[in-house]
Amino acid sequence: MSSHPYATLTPERVMDAVDSLGYLCDARILALNSYENRVYQVGIEDQLPLIAKFYRPGRWSRAAIAEEHQFLFELEREELPVVAPILHGGESVFEFDGFYFALFPRRGGHAPELSNEDDLELLGRWLGRLHNIGSRKPFAERATIRGGDDIRLAAEQVLKCGLMPDDFRPAYESLIRDLLAHIDQQYPADKLKTLRLHGDLHTGNLLLREDVLHMVDFDDCIQGPAMQDIWMLLSGDRAEQRQQLMVISEGYEMFRPFPNHELRLIESLRTVRIVRYAAWLSQRWDDPAFPIAFPWFEGHRFWSEHLLSLREQLAALQEEPLSTSVY
Repeated sequence: MSSHPYATLTPERVMDAVDSLGYLCDARILALNSYENRVYQVGIEDQLPLIAKFYRPGRWSRAAIAEEHQFLFELEREELPVVAPILHGGESVFEFDGFYFALFPRRGGHAPELSNEDDLELLGRWLGRLHNIGSRKPFAERATIRGGDDIRLAAEQVLKCGLMPDDFRPAYESLIRDLLAHIDQQYPADKLKTLRLHGDLHTGNLLLREDVLHMVDFDDCIQGPAMQDIWMLLSGDRAEQRQQLMVISEGYEMFRPFPNHELRLIESLRTVRIVRYAAWLSQRWDDPAFPIAFPWFEGHRFWSEHLLSLREQLAALQEEPLSTSVY
């Protein structure tokens, strides 16, 4: 466990990295809630604290991180409510002792209440503007959502990790085959129009402060269909989700046509996320933080619930897609 790269990221090393850019740390360091990367609030002498983000070694190339930052700068120039990194000497990606890292201004806030239609309509407006900007050019270094291919890779990771109890493997393999039979038809990756997206727009990546709603954490920004940034804002039963879609679409259509033709992709995208979540946990199990934070991952209960979620997705893929039409 001590051989994991993050084991060497001590508070002293964090301060040394920040100091290397000309700041003077005051020794106040607060680790923030992040598993994929390591993120710290760092006190600075005679200045407001900064947020230092240390990217997981081996996950992104420097060019891919820089592309995320360039997207944020582009959004910020268009006055979208995002938190862009701090430039130092014209650069935003830095390297220290084998870690890529970036500095961000501190922004506080709380998750919005998405049952509030005003917040949903505002999010629709922000997304319409974000997608207009995201459609100007494609990512060159980031991944693209591939639907069935993403599920195949994730399932392969799950099956080879050795963490799934053996008695669940036959049912898992059978469910993956059945899911792919639908998703390969419903998600024609090579024929879909894609654009640059936030990619992981759940409520944890939204901050509401003084009536200003910020979209944060573009670490998973990706090339994909516009619906990827919309479906994760939905909750509740089909009737509730339909109402939420109608409100979001009202704001979205102030800036660009709402992608009603992509509503059929929602359950495929949801399935990709569910399968990839288990693959992510298995892939990160050598990180000491993961067994501590997710001790239930190796147990029968998790895998039983995971297979139940996949069965529910198999049923959902066979239902009529959600619609914003008035019946």
